[in-house]
Amino acid sequence: MLLLTSSSLSSFSFLPLSLPPLSILPSSSSSSSFLRSSSLTTSPFRFHTPPSIFCSISSSPPPLEQQQQHSVSFSQMQNNLLHSRAYWVSESVIAWNVDDVGKEGFCYLLSSNHASLSISNWQIQGEDVKIKLQEDRAGLPANVVEKFPHIRGYRAFRLPPNLDVKSLLKTQLAVAIYDSDDRCRDCTGLQLPGVLDELYSYNGPLGAHYSEEAVSLYLWAPTAHAVHAYIYKDPSGDDPIEIVLLEEEHGVWITKGPKSWEGCYYVYEVTVYHPSTLRVEKCYANDPYARGLSPDGRQTFLVNLDFDQLKPDGWDNLANEKPVIHSFSDISIYEMHVRDFSANDLSVQPEFRGGYLAFTLLDSAGVLHLKKLSSAGITHVHLLPTFQFAGVDDQKENWKSADTSILESLPPDSDQQQALITAIQNFDGYNWGYNPVLWGVPKGSYASNPNGPCRTIEFRKMVQSLNRIGLRVVLDVVYNHLQGSGLIDEHSVLDKIVPGYYLRRNADGFIEQSTCMNNTASEHIMVERLILDDLVHWAVNYKVDGFRFDLMGHIMKSTMVKAKNALHCLTKEKDGVDGSSIYIYGEGWDFGEVAKNGRGVNASQFNLSETGIGCFNDRIRDALLGGSPFGHPLQQGFVTGLLLQPNGHDHGTEANAESMLAASKDHIQIGMAANLRDFVLTNSDGEEAKGSEVLAYGGTPVAFASCPTETVNYVSAHDNETLFDIVSLKTPMDISVDERCRINHLATSIIALSQGIPFFHSGDELLRSKSLDRDSYNSGDWFNRLDFTYNSNNWGVGLPPRDKNESNWPLIKPRLADPSFRPQKIHIHAAVENFLNLLRIRYSSPLFCLRTANAIQQRVRFHNTGPSWVGGVIVMSIEDGHDGFPGLSQLDPIYSFIVVVFNASPKEVSFVNPSLKSRSLQLHPIQVMSSDELVKTSTYEVSSGCFVVPQRTTAVFVEPRKI
Repeated sequence: MLLLTSSSLSSFSFLPLSLPPLSILPSSSSSSSFLRSSSLTTSPFRFHTPPSIFCSISSSPPPLEQQQQHSVSFSQMQNNLLHSRAYWVSESVIAWNVDDVGKEGFCYLLSSNHASLSISNWQIQGEDVKIKLQEDRAGLPANVVEKFPHIRGYRAFRLPPNLDVKSLLKTQLAVAIYDSDDRCRDCTGLQLPGVLDELYSYNGPLGAHYSEEAVSLYLWAPTAHAVHAYIYKDPSGDDPIEIVLLEEEHGVWITKGPKSWEGCYYVYEVTVYHPSTLRVEKCYANDPYARGLSPDGRQTFLVNLDFDQLKPDGWDNLANEKPVIHSFSDISIYEMHVRDFSANDLSVQPEFRGGYLAFTLLDSAGVLHLKKLSSAGITHVHLLPTFQFAGVDDQKENWKSADTSILESLPPDSDQQQALITAIQNFDGYNWGYNPVLWGVPKGSYASNPNGPCRTIEFRKMVQSLNRIGLRVVLDVVYNHLQGSGLIDEHSVLDKIVPGYYLRRNADGFIEQSTCMNNTASEHIMVERLILDDLVHWAVNYKVDGFRFDLMGHIMKSTMVKAKNALHCLTKEKDGVDGSSIYIYGEGWDFGEVAKNGRGVNASQFNLSETGIGCFNDRIRDALLGGSPFGHPLQQGFVTGLLLQPNGHDHGTEANAESMLAASKDHIQIGMAANLRDFVLTNSDGEEAKGSEVLAYGGTPVAFASCPTETVNYVSAHDNETLFDIVSLKTPMDISVDERCRINHLATSIIALSQGIPFFHSGDELLRSKSLDRDSYNSGDWFNRLDFTYNSNNWGVGLPPRDKNESNWPLIKPRLADPSFRPQKIHIHAAVENFLNLLRIRYSSPLFCLRTANAIQQRVRFHNTGPSWVGGVIVMSIEDGHDGFPGLSQLDPIYSFIVVVFNASPKEVSFVNPSLKSRSLQLHPIQVMSSDELVKTSTYEVSSGCFVVPQRTTAVFVEPRKI
């Protein structure tokens, strides 16, 4: 052991490893013997397919009250090295939430080259270096607290100057408190992202780069001892054709190979200290910047995306062919899963079903349906995750499937279908894909062949084909978490290359999992860089037109703003794409460790105001349907019968139900005004209020947006039950299927005719059912079927999978068993027509797509307001400039005034408003020409301003301009 003094610090250096490290696990186990042997493994390909064995050392931390005790027991002390409760936050500062060291105590930083630290007789043994730290009574610097707000109260310890920090960062590290008698009172490992960011942030090339003469590899791995690249001619698993030692330059490992490497495969061997095992390990991983993969996903494919043979005809000119978007306010989004789109479409050839190429077949049932949507006004198709994710084998020959003939023979309320599906659900071809492995590679299972460049070519063909039928393409990106972590997990990549850096850790050093997986840390510079690089990669190399961010609130606001700026800087001349037309939006939920800016200012709904980044508006969804996805499934809302057609659920007193209905109406109206914070309306109490002053969800404001494109309005999405299913669950059992279909349409119409960005789940327009499955992420093709021939909506295909739905089976079973709940073909055809008409109405006037908050405040009014409102009715008007309204510019050359009446009640309603009389209003010509005979009975009386609208109907009245 070397005790450093100030005179020896500058000349200190570390010797390279020459021997395998000794194990320091606290007790002997089968896993410890495995770890010893793993460090001696000589075949990287063999080790890259690890046995199903896990480290036993990742035990739970001690109870909180024990952690807080001044003195810890010896057994606790032995476990302390398994934790990382201290933070090396800058080159000169370590933060630790430790008790006062006291006048008689000393704090040291300990380092072990070979990861040999252990505790015996109240002493830490095995250190090569012991560095005395000085507590800084002034506390942590302001810049550290800003970057790491969750440790603002920690003590600050200063390191001596001229320390060779970079060498220390490659070793096992611990900090310890010693009493005056040299007895160790407390100790812990360290979290390193702060100091790594300060010393090693990097803007140069990463991944594989191609020139006319060579292929170069760049890997950021500042804590690694050594990095080798194993080059394979093909992905068969044969011996590598070459093993290359990369050279380190400022934390980046680099090698330059021959041009012949292009088309080969490679795996990195990274020798690095891993805190999950407390050992120096040899980790085998793909390149984080991989752009291609082997069929089994275990090797990175060296693919040059600029190679002409990987581009469909006309690819380089696609930017000039894309559908025109004049303003983000003109966007409407249709959300779809790649496999759902065609897995059951018999008009698609079998080898293309469920994959990218199904979108290129212009006469298939699915593409014909998309053409209808595009022609009516849908501008963007949002694809659920299409990057490389876990849960589906890319090699189709390994898939299992259930016998469809058996499934079809079973009763509609049977539990046998779900039993058959769940028995193979981890071995079939289905998963939503929110379990990312590598962000920058197209998913291989959607390609006709996962090998070589097929996935690249076919993905590009899909984007090109969708663009050519008038649809822009949005990718669903999942940067908030990763599927794998640690040394053993076959899906772990980033955590093998720079252990402890990419994934967000809690106060004990364990990975945060509030997203249900391994949370990433975009507050770390190189995590943020990887996200930004990946977005630009998809925009430039695959010419996608937008990005939807899963659990966006777990990403920092600064990262999202940089993402928007990076994309909007792309130009046709320089990059082959117009980045200014790329729209980004996401889930701004505020929960977990990031809640209330716990890890920095996060990309939550309220924080993103004035950024131009869209957020999903869950307020309008919950007000329309009732409750929330986490509440009682029978709680009713504005369109599902609250107060006006009770379903038997206890909503409290009648007065309470009336209050709930009135509040729902307020929330919906604010949402229809793009959920603007400063939009002023008359609330249900008859008082003027801004959107930010109307409260919901435990006192939080309803409104969060500063401009219309910051709000994405929706009533259903891939999560939770489909719209038709939730309507069927919440409405009374004795109403007819005709009425449920009208409610489905009514809910959709409110979204379609609102200001902001309307968002629709694929199948809303088909009355789509998943047999009441509330979470179909892994429920196979059976429960997720879409039928673009309009013959079936997939209702009643068995009780939904037990795991997520069993508690609701008593509610679900009688509904599935009742044949009157099932829509007929005529209902589906009518629903499609009604949806297309809604889109046509929206795009018949620019007044439905106002571009600024000021325009919405000036032009949009709600009339059925105050305490004497007509229950279940929303009346909205939109004014355009005309002779009788000076000061308002003219936007619409056809209509000068629009009134929309939404009647959610089960009865016809009359609504009179003197301010709306003496207008030249008439039913919208699209509704006049529709096959919906009920809406045609809607009337307007000029003399009184009286509107009569039938039950569960949306009627649009327009005032044509006088020629």
